[in-house]
Amino acid sequence: MLSRLINFLRACWCPLSDLSARNSSDVGGKQEGLLWYKDTGQHLNGEYSMAVVQANNLLEDQSQIESGCLSLLDSGPYGTFIGVYDGHGGPETSRYINDHLFPNLKRFTSEQQSISVEVIRKAYQATEEGFLSLVTKQWPIKPQIAAVGSCCLVGVICGGTLYVANLGDSRAVMGKLVKATGEVIAIQLSAEHNASVESVRQELHSLHPDDPQIVVLKHNVWRVKGLIQISRSIGDVYLKKAEFNREPLIAKFRLRQPFERPILSSEPSISVHELQPDDQFLIFASDGLWEHLSNQDAVDLVQNHPRSGSAKRLVKAALLEAAKKREMRYSDLKKIERGVRRHFHDDITVVVVFLDSNLVSRASSLKGHTVSLRGGGVHLPAKTLAPYSTVTEIATT
Repeated sequence: MLSRLINFLRACWCPLSDLSARNSSDVGGKQEGLLWYKDTGQHLNGEYSMAVVQANNLLEDQSQIESGCLSLLDSGPYGTFIGVYDGHGGPETSRYINDHLFPNLKRFTSEQQSISVEVIRKAYQATEEGFLSLVTKQWPIKPQIAAVGSCCLVGVICGGTLYVANLGDSRAVMGKLVKATGEVIAIQLSAEHNASVESVRQELHSLHPDDPQIVVLKHNVWRVKGLIQISRSIGDVYLKKAEFNREPLIAKFRLRQPFERPILSSEPSISVHELQPDDQFLIFASDGLWEHLSNQDAVDLVQNHPRSGSAKRLVKAALLEAAKKREMRYSDLKKIERGVRRHFHDDITVVVVFLDSNLVSRASSLKGHTVSLRGGGVHLPAKTLAPYSTVTEIATT
């Protein structure tokens, strides 16, 4: 048992002397069965670690980290963008967000010449409208795309300020040092939009006072209209536009009564945080992680181990918990193929972003390390539906 633990820790730990070698051979991440990971990399404000484990037949989680210019203009501003997109009903929406949200943000940043809450809100709105346009075009030949959607969690670090925007139930958590005790505590930064949260149910009832069935307890799970747990998303057009809630959409998604106002919202919750020297790191993850780990458990796991491999370590900890809940060994869980694996756990995406206070405090006009990286999944044949975008990373000084 002890030897297995030592081997596990050794696999997750990368000595400082090996960092340069690992970075040179690990530019686009590595694959280990259904697990893809990038142990360590540099962004403008510090280091990062990234990992994705696939459970669905087609990976529905998408993710990215973009560090460098946040505008179409060379003058900046400069910073780091983190995105975690947890799709449902299929991969199309999360892939669309991965391709379009950051370019939309750069476009609006160029117009305003700065990052702001309004810029982020406009980027979300443009992405929602773009996907609606895609659904409208594909509806005659592929009506099921109207029932595909995605959560959308974004972090933007620029000029010493952190913006966190969210739709759905992915989560951003900060590890913050308490100087008096030396502890690093977990602080949740994102608001979640899931019908399991009482305040979300109250919000839905207040928005739809004439609909007593706006939230329904089904198999001990609260669902909006008995269909979906989240109340905000990009996509899910069948619950936003009545003209897409009809045949030829599959019957189980069609509501008996027509609706006049959107049931789901695409308006993100956005919070702003002025970063402090005590702010150690950020964890952005899809709900597949938080289903198995508490905020503090995740923060402790990052804090008490080397930075390299932090995201992979969190994913593996969640998988160990998933295996334990099913009274099976982790080694046996790893052997289960994608598709069938979804019965044991969800797709899980984790991005850990470490904050170097010296770099964070520098002006957003300073250029630095440029990164563009997307979370990977199982490589599929070229003709597979909605092919994955190429994973790339560019590093410059």
